[in-house]
Amino acid sequence: MLNIQFTPFPELATERLVLRRMRPADAPQLFVLRSDPEMMQFIPRPLHQTEADSLALIDLCNDTADKNDGISWAVTEKGKDVLIGTIGFVKIQKEHFRAEVGYILHPAMQGKGIMKEALATVIDYGFREMKLHSIAAIVDPANTASAMLLEKSGFMKEGHLREHEFLLGRFWDSVIYSKLKYSFEL
Repeated sequence: MLNIQFTPFPELATERLVLRRMRPADAPQLFVLRSDPEMMQFIPRPLHQTEADSLALIDLCNDTADKNDGISWAVTEKGKDVLIGTIGFVKIQKEHFRAEVGYILHPAMQGKGIMKEALATVIDYGFREMKLHSIAAIVDPANTASAMLLEKSGFMKEGHLREHEFLLGRFWDSVIYSKLKYSFEL
């Protein structure tokens, strides 16, 4: 079984980005993302109605990291300490050495390779530091941009589960992607 410790919270950096712990001050930017129906169209979670909803999500993410059960980072540009997205291991199955990655990025920042850069860094952290064997991602089949990102990042499509979840009053299909440690160059 994995023995994961997120204390101290790991801050990750790339050429253009800093991935850091989310803070209460990030609630307004997170609210912009999580309250937008277009941004959330492929994420089967309720829209945030107020910044308090976003603050509660930040608290939940930080509490989950403090308990070593998951980790979510604020995605920021170097030198501009403003949340432009989030990425993290939203579910960790320690007994299976497996984690599920999830992410969201502000529309103005899309198409610039930012999430690909963030994802590569999080994958590296997952395999090298967390000692994961596999990383999964679950996407809506209509989310072609996310599917392309995952495929360009070395993930393979494992399957399409039809009407896999019932959330927000409807059934959702799920397409499952994964990347195995042996396909990652250490």
